[in-house]
Amino acid sequence: MDIPKDQMSSLLDQGLFDSAQMLGSFLVSSSAVNTETSSPHVKAENLVFLGDALFGEKEYRRAIYTYKQALQHCKILPKQNTACRTSLSRSSSPNSINVSAINENEVKFKIILCHCALSENRAALAEMEGIPSKARTLRMNLTMGKLYRHSRHNRSAIACYKDCLRHCPYILEAITALAELGVSSKDIISLFPQTPTRSGRPPFDHFDTSRWLQRYVEAQCCIASNDYKGGLDLFGELLQRFPSNVHILLEIAKVEAILGKNDDAILNFEKVRTIDPYNLTYMDEYAMLLRIKSDNSKLNRLVHDMLNIDATRPEVCVALSVLWERKDQRRALAYAEKCLRIDDRHIPGQIMKGNLYISLDRPDAAVVAFRAAQELRPDLRSYQGLVRSYLVLSKIKEALYAAREAIKLMPHSAKAIKLVGDVHASNPGGRDKAKKFYESSLRLEPGYLGAALALAELHVVEGRNGDAVTLLERYLKDWADDSLHIKLAQVFGATNMLQEALSQYQSALRINPQNEAAKKGLERLEKQMKVCVFLCKFLCHVPTD
Repeated sequence: MDIPKDQMSSLLDQGLFDSAQMLGSFLVSSSAVNTETSSPHVKAENLVFLGDALFGEKEYRRAIYTYKQALQHCKILPKQNTACRTSLSRSSSPNSINVSAINENEVKFKIILCHCALSENRAALAEMEGIPSKARTLRMNLTMGKLYRHSRHNRSAIACYKDCLRHCPYILEAITALAELGVSSKDIISLFPQTPTRSGRPPFDHFDTSRWLQRYVEAQCCIASNDYKGGLDLFGELLQRFPSNVHILLEIAKVEAILGKNDDAILNFEKVRTIDPYNLTYMDEYAMLLRIKSDNSKLNRLVHDMLNIDATRPEVCVALSVLWERKDQRRALAYAEKCLRIDDRHIPGQIMKGNLYISLDRPDAAVVAFRAAQELRPDLRSYQGLVRSYLVLSKIKEALYAAREAIKLMPHSAKAIKLVGDVHASNPGGRDKAKKFYESSLRLEPGYLGAALALAELHVVEGRNGDAVTLLERYLKDWADDSLHIKLAQVFGATNMLQEALSQYQSALRINPQNEAAKKGLERLEKQMKVCVFLCKFLCHVPTD
């Protein structure tokens, strides 16, 4: 042999894919290999070596072509030659292959991984279905579950994920997927192996290892069914057992953000950043919260750090979209779309895209984005976006349907109840109904400031400024929140109580110096007060008859 295969194998094992690719071209073109008498399985083996090098270099289309050439050589083998069907002695990862034979099913799986990297899920699924079920490894089954789910073949996806857990209950992404696909916690836990160990004791019991795993299953099922409070309680219990667990802290922060507990969510995201400054998971959610808080310095630092870690991740694109939202909305939209080109199932990317389309006065496009997010995982933000979009379009029936759908999905959510109030408030004839829904929302969650602000706005619209002031001042006794001060300043400004309005804007800025609404409101008010002072002085000097 002109080219030693052990050298090729060594290059692949050490991740030297560029060198392996060049050496591989010598290997497959060797005269010793390409003679008519040479063994087809040797040609196949050499092509797989080259394919692995191309895979490592992320040249996925060339890798697919090369792997398929290898499989073609396997097909021309005589029936008595089974070399191509022997199992691998080296690792079955995409960059490794047996030095003496190849496994057709594993080569097919490498082709599947190439299609997945190219987001060609349909082609990947077609290849996967060509691998016999008995020959599929745990990783193959997990990949197949993802592909079925992406293709919305939910029953088939559930079957694959269940099969994974029967073999290994610690595949947490399979647990999360099953929860999101509507499988109950009881059914998921029943999949865990119960075969006794050599000691005669089952590997899973309520007093040992499985207790935390069962709590994890229950927590994910609570979140998937929109029982956010139940999910938070269970995750909190897990955090006591596993302090400083990055994954649990991220799950808690994500749920707190959905619930509108922004300060708590920010605190937990910052804990994660302290423990693991290189984590990117959910950091786009953190960026969205920093935007809401108008904390531009932290947002700038976060985006800078994320870009230095891995600029190709979808979370980074969303964070960049958040950063540019107030400066250049079209540029922000371009980043949101880039995120979805990387991963079209990235929910924050769809949410961000929808919000930007509303800001750009394209509510029809916003509806499409929010619907896409909702199909991936219905949560409050997608319903809020849909209601806002339909109200801009004056599609009251559609907005009401979306709001009621949110209540049906989350019957104990104060925010879902408020959505119905928002729809009724958009119609002068529905304001009485809106008031009832806002009050119901506040009874269910007294600390929900969004409902309090909406009710105060309703009082103002109907000329009950005194009621609005009373409501807001009552909340300010317990909640030091800049948005409450801003709303109160607006009410005072509307009734020409300018000094009181000035005091409220200043209070808002003391709480959050970066609040743009407070800055702009204060600027407008100061100009208004200067005009009033000028007019007073002018009128005082006007001679009377």
